[in-house]
Amino acid sequence: MKNYFLLFLSLAILNVVFPQNSDSASYYFKNGLEEKNAGRHAVAEKCFAKSIAFNALFTDAYIEQGKANIEMHKIPDAQKSFIKAYELQPENSIVIQELTNIYFNNRQFQKAIEFAQLCGGCESNRILGLSYYHTEDYGKAQTYLQKAVAANDKDAESAYTLGRIFLELENEKAAIPQYQRAIGLEAGRNMWMYELGLIYYSQDDYKNALKYFTMATDAGYTRSNDFYENYGFAQLYTGDVENGLKSLDEVLSRKPNNKELLSNIANAMYDTKRYDAALLYFQKLLELNPADATSLFMAGMTFQKTGEKEKGQKICDKAIEMDPSLAKNRQKKDMPMGL
Repeated sequence: MKNYFLLFLSLAILNVVFPQNSDSASYYFKNGLEEKNAGRHAVAEKCFAKSIAFNALFTDAYIEQGKANIEMHKIPDAQKSFIKAYELQPENSIVIQELTNIYFNNRQFQKAIEFAQLCGGCESNRILGLSYYHTEDYGKAQTYLQKAVAANDKDAESAYTLGRIFLELENEKAAIPQYQRAIGLEAGRNMWMYELGLIYYSQDDYKNALKYFTMATDAGYTRSNDFYENYGFAQLYTGDVENGLKSLDEVLSRKPNNKELLSNIANAMYDTKRYDAALLYFQKLLELNPADATSLFMAGMTFQKTGEKEKGQKICDKAIEMDPSLAKNRQKKDMPMGL
């Protein structure tokens, strides 16, 4: 009889407490919404926390708590709230969308991919494309970003990233229009401009390379040693020898006697048929290293180009004695491979 009485008492207490807790949870939830609408997000978050304290299964309270924390830039706290809401309602589209964005913005790309695949109301193609790019799955990244760019031709980041993907897939021709689109949308992105200049440079389109190198510096890109070197050679190959050498001399002043740079300049002079200048740089290389058979061979080739064939041939023969592998270039009458 005593046990029946205790059971009855417990049920009676539950019948009283549950409605009270439910009422309290609703009360604080309502207050939280009012504070949120008034822009008082910190107060709103505390109201939602109280609501949850009275009802730990109140999904909407977790959602609103998460949103309040996002407004306050308390992203880890927001993530915890939405994860709890997802545990309670794994098919809730609002929760899935919020977690997709949080994971993506926090660079948790594998989780972003997982939730973007569930998310019907978010920019799933964009998020999937960018996330796959950052996880180096370029095939899938291309598929989704092409859809994203087709759907929104104002999305500069997607266009730029699609261009980067084409570079990874060794399709520079397809990369160029994506870079152009991205730069047209965000004119201040000097790194994008410089990268496009490098793409043109690699395709021997030195005129366009110079165009985008110049755009990059006008937009604030730092003139590093690499910049001066690429810019200088682009100037040389477009015929602006005087300014090209000035740019390259800037690098040499910072990196005196850099053999690789001197060799590149010498060979650029040879390529552009400026043989007297080429001889000066090959001579500098030989002064730094008299055993440099390749530079000696090229000096001999250059003498032959200037009409001193016998002298040039003797120099080439001497270089071949030093490095027999250069003999293959005797018939080609051209630069050794790899310069």
